[in-house]
Order: sequence, then C-alpha cells, then structure tokens
Amino acid sequence: MTEIIPELSVLLLIIVRVSAFFVSAPFFSYRTIPPQVRIALAVILSLTMYYTLNAEAISIDGNYILLVLKEAIIGLTIGLVAYIIMTAVQIAGGFIDFEMGFSMANIIDPQTGVQTPLMGQFFNFLILFVLLSINGHHLMLDGIFYSYHFLPIDQVFPNYGNEEIPEFMIKLFGSVFAIAFQMSAPIVATLFLVTMALGITGKTVPQLNIFVVGFPIKIIIGFLVLIISMGVMIEVMEKVIEMMILSMRDFMRLLGGA
Repeated sequence: MTEIIPELSVLLLIIVRVSAFFVSAPFFSYRTIPPQVRIALAVILSLTMYYTLNAEAISIDGNYILLVLKEAIIGLTIGLVAYIIMTAVQIAGGFIDFEMGFSMANIIDPQTGVQTPLMGQFFNFLILFVLLSINGHHLMLDGIFYSYHFLPIDQVFPNYGNEEIPEFMIKLFGSVFAIAFQMSAPIVATLFLVTMALGITGKTVPQLNIFVVGFPIKIIIGFLVLIISMGVMIEVMEKVIEMMILSMRDFMRLLGGA
C-alpha cells in the first residue's frame, strides 16, 4: 500500500494539470461538450501520459499540496494563453458588426455562455472548423504532454518571476488586436467608404431617406466583401492556430526557466 500511494500521487498531479487545461483551453472548455466526456477524456489522457512519462514516485507530504496548486495554475494559464489568442476572431467580428450595424444584436454563445457579436460568433464557429480540419486539437493535446519537458512534475515553483513573462503577455495582447484589425480591415474599410458615399448622397439628394436605404446596402456590401475575402480569412485563421500552438510552447518555456 505504501508503494501504491506515491504512484497514485503522480497520477493525481497529471490529472490536475490536464483537467485544469480542459477548463480554460478553447474547444475543450466549451459547454457543448458534456462534463462527463471531459472528465473521462482527462482521466484517459492522464493515464496514457503517466505510463509514457515514467515519472518518479512523489511522497505525499507538505509540499504535495503546493504541487497540486502548481499543477492547477499551470494548466489554467496554458489554456488561458490559447483562449486569449482565439478571441482575436471575436474581436474582429465585433469590429465588423459595428460597421454593418449588428452591434446592437449580440447573442449568447452556447459554447462559452457569454455575449458575443453576430459576426464574432460566425468567425468563432469557422475557426473551430479550421482547428478540427488541421488537427489543431491534437496539437493542443501534444502541447500539454510536452509541457512536462519544460515544467517537470516535481518542480514546486514555476518561474513566475521571469522578467520576460510580462513582456510576453504584452506582445501577446498586441498580436491579438493586430490580427483582429487585419481580419476586419477589408470589410471595415469598404463599409467606411460606403458610409462616406451615403453621406454625400444624402447631402445631394435630401429627399432620399439614408437611414432606411443605407442599412440594407451596408449589410449586402458587407456580406459580399466577406464572401470575396473568405479564402484570406481561412488562411489568417490557420495562422492564428499556429500562433496559438507556438505561444503555448513559448509560455511553457518561460515558466520552466528554459
């Protein structure tokens, strides 16, 4: 019994990190996935990782509670980094909705349970399909497995005092907003020109009700530009997923002090 408990303690630590990652990571944290499925997947993946890592047994003592807290924080923060990058598409959808006039019609996202813009919801589903088509969810699971190479299971304190971590987070947020601007720029710029044209038309033809005519015109032109630029949008979403995987690796490297 005394030999089994240390081995179970290692398995428990792996389950804590994987479960925390599933709580905050995109796709795995969506509410449409039943909790029973996520728990079963976390346990099965943890068992596989336990026999693959061949980690040494850890005795249950005062430091074990710190290890449990550390594993939970690591799993949450790694998943949070991935989630922050994925929100770039929702920010881009918010910019587009503001120009198309959909900003007043936010809806509840059934996956996250929060209010999202209409186009942001569309982009969110689209990047989810792209993620599954290029096996990005496999790369995310691969990332949580290789996190033990950067952050060993017996390391009590991650390197949160690394001065490069704040710089990394600032660049991360800057990159998210830059991607959002790049994705929404074609539609926003086109609708801005349409708004200027409608304003000039309203001045030259006062009898024309611009508020009645302009709203459907902006919607039609916005969807036409969206259809034309859909191929570019897909390529940008692939780059977003690639950036997400690389950012997870860089963040784990910084926490491990490598």
